Amino acid sequence: MERTLAQLRRRFKLPVPTDPEFDSPPRAPEHTPMLKSILITVMSAVLATAAVAESEFRHVVLFKFKPGATAEQVKEIEKAFAELPSKIDSIKGYEWGPSESVEGLNDGFTHCFLVTFKDKAGLEAYLPHEAHKAFVGKLKPILEKALVFDYTAKKD
Repeated sequence: MERTLAQLRRRFKLPVPTDPEFDSPPRAPEHTPMLKSILITVMSAVLATAAVAESEFRHVVLFKFKPGATAEQVKEIEKAFAELPSKIDSIKGYEWGPSESVEGLNDGFTHCFLVTFKDKAGLEAYLPHEAHKAFVGKLKPILEKALVFDYTAKKD
């Protein structure tokens, strides 16, 4: 048996409003879509801020492969680099991509890898790690040149 809100209020001796719409089921206000948009925007900003925590240490690596490197060999390097985060605990973030330079200023570098660590000590643990050494061993025979740039992330 379904009871109305007014019946429940009377039973428990609570004041019963005289507005007839008071007893109807709640409806979403017209501005709900706007509130959802605001919530999504705020949450995105919070997550973006959290993702770029002050003092995270970034390790940017650019590769220029030898002219004789095959597409299959390059794919093997992409896969091997992507496996490092599961093998090395100090890696907190990883992303990569091939060059899509509109300006053509990539100087022959075709791949960029961005590895994030909690701090500089994370990179210092990564470099001598056996998994990293094994990766470098696979890479060197087909690598013409590498450019490495390390920095501490800043918010401003």
